[in-house]
Amino acid sequence: MLHPSYTDLINAVNSEVEPGEQPVVQSRYSIVLATSKRARQIIGGDEPLIAKAAGKKPLSIAVQELYEGKVKILGDNDVEEEEEAKAIEAAADGDPEAFETEAEQVEEEE
Repeated sequence: MLHPSYTDLINAVNSEVEPGEQPVVQSRYSIVLATSKRARQIIGGDEPLIAKAAGKKPLSIAVQELYEGKVKILGDNDVEEEEEAKAIEAAADGDPEAFETEAEQVEEEE
């Protein structure tokens, strides 16, 4: 048996969602995607965010990180807001390409 269970993971990930808001994760599929993505990051060289990770497989580490709230799953709206914030920050740091990219996106939307 898998521990924590899918329902435990879904509840842990959605624990910070305000009542009445759309939950970040609504299905097992979403949990599987999130854990596999984090496991690939760990395989790629990212440091585990939990204690006693030595000797554990990357997927087990990813599941435990999600369960303990060390990794957050962003919804579609959160991803767009984060990308926009990064573009604004890069433009403020003097990266003209980031600003042009943001301006082009605004033109495309209009």
